[in-house]
Amino acid sequence: MTVLSNILNIVITLLVFFTIILIHEFGHFFTAKMFKMNIYEFSIGMGPRLFSKKTKTTTWSFKLLPIGGAVQLGEDYESEDPNDFRNKPVWQRMIVIVAGAVMNLILGLVVCLISVCASDKIATTKISYFDDDAVSSQVLMLNDEIVEMNGMAIWTTTDISYCFQNKEALADAAKKEYVWYDMTVIRDGAPVKISVPFEYVEPGSATDSAGIKIDFKVYPQDKDFFTVLSASGKTFLTEARLIWISLFDLLKGTYGINDLSGPIGVVSTMASALDQSIRIMSFSSFLMLIALITINLGIFNLLPVPALDGARFVFLLIEAIRGKPISAEKEGWVHFIGFAALMLLMLIVTFNDIIKIFAH
Repeated sequence: MTVLSNILNIVITLLVFFTIILIHEFGHFFTAKMFKMNIYEFSIGMGPRLFSKKTKTTTWSFKLLPIGGAVQLGEDYESEDPNDFRNKPVWQRMIVIVAGAVMNLILGLVVCLISVCASDKIATTKISYFDDDAVSSQVLMLNDEIVEMNGMAIWTTTDISYCFQNKEALADAAKKEYVWYDMTVIRDGAPVKISVPFEYVEPGSATDSAGIKIDFKVYPQDKDFFTVLSASGKTFLTEARLIWISLFDLLKGTYGINDLSGPIGVVSTMASALDQSIRIMSFSSFLMLIALITINLGIFNLLPVPALDGARFVFLLIEAIRGKPISAEKEGWVHFIGFAALMLLMLIVTFNDIIKIFAH
């Protein structure tokens, strides 16, 4: 039964993964159709075709490697056809290029909304309770609302958790009995800046895996139309910001390539989260993982990296400024080099994913 349930979890996870990719490509497809552009192929996956079907104007393909998709609009070559991508007004092409990422971001917001609706209560950032031996109660008070922590605006409890688990803040924690965090709280209606101690515990203990004993709890909030909308928006912004922070941490060297996950690692993590959600009959964590992945895909695709939508948008922006496009051949080479580099990174990350699975 365990093997069957694991297989079912993986199948469901793959369907979710494909849906996220499909929605991204549908964004490109829908806007291209709206502007009457030629659509030569709509494909899910990469590499050799497993099967395809050709209609009057478009080939629909399903490919071997489940790591992406594409809508072929004839954007990589010069053409005399007025309905080809490169012959359409630049503002229309800009909309088509960013539409995939926008669809992922919209999907992320919708999933955040579903997650909030599925929860019993909405967690606030206002302190409701301290443990009996709470160190933080020396400075924090009941009903304090945490609005900033270590210079980071606090919107949700996820932000608080991130600040506690941040590697830089914990760098020297093992040498100390307490770790201090700078906070701004709303107390009696006014902002108050304080420095708050928290007890350091061994990472991996039952108290807290990050090494910080979080010795307080926060108030729950009843759900209504406005609180659900507000919580959904804050949750979306929290996830998007954490993705940006992670990208900058990666560039700074806070995280290495071994901390990255490719499709295999993502599917494995999602399947594990789904299994846990089924066991406890609460799908909030699985939904939030879906939201994180689709928001991440939307943001990542907007980065100005060759072969990604963000780089194509930059080329269109240059065209709009200078009044003429860069040649398709030159742009094509830039994207080809970027694609090759991304595939090399994907191979390395996938190899690491496999090693982690076997090690686990």
